[in-house]
Amino acid sequence: DRIPADLMDQGSVDYMVREAIRYGIAPVTALRMATLNAAEWFGLHDRGAVAPGRRADLIVFDDLAKLMPEMVFAGGRLVAENGVALEAGFGAVPPIPATVAGSVNIRWEAVDLRVRAESDRIRVIGMIENQLVTEERILPATVRDGLIVADPARDLLKMAVIDRHRDSGAQGVGFIQGIGLRSGALAGTVAHDHHNLVVIGADDDSMLAAARAVAEMGGGLAVANSGEIVASLALPVAGLMSDRAIGDVRAGYDALIAAAAALGSPLHDPFMAMSFMALEVIPKLKLTDQGLVDVEQFKVVPLFVR
Repeated sequence: DRIPADLMDQGSVDYMVREAIRYGIAPVTALRMATLNAAEWFGLHDRGAVAPGRRADLIVFDDLAKLMPEMVFAGGRLVAENGVALEAGFGAVPPIPATVAGSVNIRWEAVDLRVRAESDRIRVIGMIENQLVTEERILPATVRDGLIVADPARDLLKMAVIDRHRDSGAQGVGFIQGIGLRSGALAGTVAHDHHNLVVIGADDDSMLAAARAVAEMGGGLAVANSGEIVASLALPVAGLMSDRAIGDVRAGYDALIAAAAALGSPLHDPFMAMSFMALEVIPKLKLTDQGLVDVEQFKVVPLFVR
């Protein structure tokens, strides 16, 4: 799970190998961990080593300590040199297969973000900075006209997870602290590991605008404010990936982060944080399209505390 900027500025597995060496692992051992060991473990016996009969997927370094790639070969073809991808090394981008296109299927008439006040206390997902685990916070609700609403002054935002795979109409609505938006909303279809549509915001209009924008793109990420879209990035491949060049994707993602920051979020990457707030296998409290899940008890729990 690395964003385009990190991939371009730091690297991918090569970055992890450099980190391993920095922590004292011998360079050859670190390289073997990232290549042959991984290939053998997953039964990929046609790759992972420089040997006859193996795929010619190669990285050429000039220094075993720094391990900065000079040339990259894929299937024997030079695809990158001195940190620059070579267009000649890649064929034309194929059409998105029908099996992974049009992956956002939502019954919009079933989507209702309103939360009627059944109690004056609610369970809230409490984000912990730089961690995937959360807290279960029992907090007083902010009630307006019989409805529980987001309260940005308390960093109390509304969150919804909407099934986008089966057009079932399933949705969970809850509240979260830690995103930091003062106004507007974030939405996206990257949400480990079910990858449903997740939206977090300070008002329902912005939440719906962001959610609908993501659906209209066939999946992706969006920022809305006052019901209007201020930044978006389409991820049309299963709602998770782009078919555009990484530089274009980076520019779009950077614009999303800047838009979220302009709306008050202090997080380095609020979209990455949001993607894990619906992952119901990491404690303590997470939200799914089936409702709030107490991961330690492994059961759905009510929003209201009486």
